[in-house]
Amino acid sequence: MTGDGTADQRIVTARLELAPLTVQDADELVLVLGDRRLHEFIGGQPAALDELRDRYARLVEGRSADGSQAWHNWVVRQLADRRAVGTVQATVTARGRAAEVAWVIGVPWQGQGLASEAAKAVVGWLEGRRVRTITAHVHPANRASAVVATLAGLTPTDTYHHGERLWRRRAPQGRAILRGRRRRAPRPTDHP
Repeated sequence: MTGDGTADQRIVTARLELAPLTVQDADELVLVLGDRRLHEFIGGQPAALDELRDRYARLVEGRSADGSQAWHNWVVRQLADRRAVGTVQATVTARGRAAEVAWVIGVPWQGQGLASEAAKAVVGWLEGRRVRTITAHVHPANRASAVVATLAGLTPTDTYHHGERLWRRRAPQGRAILRGRRRRAPRPTDHP
């Protein structure tokens, strides 16, 4: 998936538009993401405008320096008023076979199912690109994010990393995914 140009795609749901992140989005998102309560489970503190612009400048490059990761980052906007309410991201690895997703919705918009709607949309987008394994890391005390992960089709594992539980979804095996790999029927002259 690295360098495949899909980072420019918008994703639209019933109530949301996930628009590709730009450096200019920092001006609006600094307010949306500026509440200290958003850092209760992830640590740190809200980024200042210059820090957010610098971070977004790196993210919009779309990939890691070594090319092993493709970065897909979207601003979550309400369709009704085009207002930014958060962000969602997917880091794709393993030559496009695995991805880690994350989401954050500003405090005033929490509890409305927006994070779940955005996360489900990104999981569907990834599976549409044949990503096989999708993961997220959720702090065990963050019940709201556990609900989001569940509604996005991820299930908790027994693995923890830096105090956060790994959640995982594996795409189902099926004909649709194996479409391009047909086996040749044996000919009468073939030998076992």
